[in-house]
Amino acid sequence: MSAVIHAAIVGLGRWGQTLVASVQGKSERLRFTTAVSRDPARVGEFLARHELKAVDSLDAALADPGIDAVVLATPHSQHVGEILAAAAAGKAVFCEKPLALTRAEAERAVEACRAAGVVLGVGTDKRYFPAMQELARIAAAGELGQILHIEGHFSNEIYFVSQWRDRPDESPAGGMTSTGIHALDSMIRIAGPVRRVQAQLLAHQPPPDPLDTISALLEFRSGISGILSAIRCTPIFWRVHVFGKDGSAEVLGRTELVMRRTRSDPRHLRLPSRDSVRANLEAFADAVAGVAPYPIPPSEIVDVVAALEAIGKAAASDGRVQEV
Repeated sequence: MSAVIHAAIVGLGRWGQTLVASVQGKSERLRFTTAVSRDPARVGEFLARHELKAVDSLDAALADPGIDAVVLATPHSQHVGEILAAAAAGKAVFCEKPLALTRAEAERAVEACRAAGVVLGVGTDKRYFPAMQELARIAAAGELGQILHIEGHFSNEIYFVSQWRDRPDESPAGGMTSTGIHALDSMIRIAGPVRRVQAQLLAHQPPPDPLDTISALLEFRSGISGILSAIRCTPIFWRVHVFGKDGSAEVLGRTELVMRRTRSDPRHLRLPSRDSVRANLEAFADAVAGVAPYPIPPSEIVDVVAALEAIGKAAASDGRVQEV
């Protein structure tokens, strides 16, 4: 395999284009050579600018011996079938979040990649925010003492750009797949898998431009408690706050972190910025090249999908507790 991983992008909507633009001409570890698009004329200028060869099917990309990996930016319900096809073809696969919409399907995809011996990556790029990397380090190092509670919030107002994204079957629990899943992933990274959830979904306006708020009460298997909320409108806002016996640490956005300790003034840190999408893709490329293991283990990928599924069920069950 070449030092530079050659990849095919599957799906050139807004986010597929973001994935390509994050690395093309900027990364020495991954380069996109091919794009799977049903309508290449629509994205002709983008294809030319990034020197991408267009093909009309995933099968055509998988049959190309010059392609090492495929990157999926397709509707969520298509992910598992596409992952299975990529694994069967011996191609590493990077899948936009969520990997799947149920635990059973996520486990099926993970097992297919394991059996085929191919790397599986997932697009929860917010893990690579510099402030989130530092928060995870602080929590793991014990600087906050025993972790007791964690809160996460992610809202964004830009998701209604494709017809499938506002469908409840593709974006359950008030659009959690576009917003809250990122915070959920970050919380699970620190607190471990979720044991049970309760959730409240309030819909203020129906599709095609829904106004939904989702709030979830989480109990992690580690004994840590948690609160997660997301709104799929309102200006973008990111917050993850970890509370420990000896202090707390709060991330606000990509680079800002606030440390609080008893009888001390809050300490504000500003960390150097980085492209989190590129960082995730390059970590995937390093794993494909055998340089380093992919940082997000398959077990955590499944844990996030399992919690997402339980939140969706809880939101639809008038607040009844759902086991994960």
